[in-house]
Amino acid sequence: RVLEAWGSAMPSLDLAGHYVHMIDKPVTFFPDYFLYSFLKTADPSTPSPTGKLIPISFAPSHSADASLTARQILFNGAVFVGVGAAQIYSDLTQDLFESKRLETITKVRKIYYGTLLAREAVFMLRSSLQNAEDNLKNVQLLRSQGIISEYDELRASVGVDNVRPIVMQSENNYNLAINALRDVIGLSGTTEILPVDSLIFHPIDDSLVAHAEEMVLEANPNLKAVGHQVELNHAVVKAEWSGYLPTLSAFGSYSYTSAKNSFDFSTSDFYKSSQIGLTLSINLFQGLQTSSRIEQAQLEERKTEEQKISLERNLKTGIQSVIGNLKQARKRVESLQRTVETAERGYKIVTTRFLSNAATQLEVNDAQLALTQAQVNRMQAIYDYLVASSDLDQLIGHVPDYAVETMK
Repeated sequence: RVLEAWGSAMPSLDLAGHYVHMIDKPVTFFPDYFLYSFLKTADPSTPSPTGKLIPISFAPSHSADASLTARQILFNGAVFVGVGAAQIYSDLTQDLFESKRLETITKVRKIYYGTLLAREAVFMLRSSLQNAEDNLKNVQLLRSQGIISEYDELRASVGVDNVRPIVMQSENNYNLAINALRDVIGLSGTTEILPVDSLIFHPIDDSLVAHAEEMVLEANPNLKAVGHQVELNHAVVKAEWSGYLPTLSAFGSYSYTSAKNSFDFSTSDFYKSSQIGLTLSINLFQGLQTSSRIEQAQLEERKTEEQKISLERNLKTGIQSVIGNLKQARKRVESLQRTVETAERGYKIVTTRFLSNAATQLEVNDAQLALTQAQVNRMQAIYDYLVASSDLDQLIGHVPDYAVETMK
């Protein structure tokens, strides 16, 4: 599009050639008295003129010509505005590309984090199942020694049976997450994917959060695109105004022409002609079309300006929401880390007490459930934090180092 705009300001050069063979020649009618003096000289017996029209043809049977024509616009407001607007349009499309790039990176990151969350859930539930099975073995051993009742053994067995289908469901969820990740990055269904990362809490730079509201107004690609759209619409207004201005262009042509009644052309039969000149044109009245187009362009410019104001307002609200989610998720992660540690200690204590017959199977089940719930909550908090950080990067136009393409 940029080259096309520049092309309208560059000269044009046309080469044309023609060959014409007259099958039925056109004629011109002349009164006989107009030709009488010529005919009388050739034939003294020519009768006197009567005013009768005589058809005469001056067209040759064969004609050929070749011409080279050049044109150059010297002044045209729309052309000059279009050249400047082409670069604005190029910047606009680059912003739109960057917006789509950030959107794609964020989408992949979120799905990848979801895959890690699903895998962590599998590991955690398998660990819970292993704990439940180990507890069942201990219960069966104590039951065989007559230390605990059959009811405790049944509760331990039910606890294992309750966890096993949850583990199977978590494994299915992980497979679905892998398929979704495979699809979003464009891999075939037979490509194996094995995530090597873990769902680990990595706090982002505090300065990034502190200056996020300023950065979103400076670097958000969607906002930059709307800003360039405002500039582009302003250029359209100027282009429509140029309809009131004259157009000045230069032209020149060089041609060779020949005409004969027989088809035996030679180089000596052609004669050359050349010309140069200027063309100046200005529209005096166009049925109010120019003023109407100007008004429409101005309205489009105002609409885009309102869209920019609205987008700025939405981005400010969105960045505040994301920052709030980040802070909340971070507090949850830190708080739940202590909760998980406490639940792990509680589970170890109640398991030891149960083996010494100082605690009931119900207390063991409660401790196991509390540990599992604490682990799930912490993983969910980490996931929420990572998702919020992805949203923050997208809003401020930031691409993590690991997501930067390597140009080869």
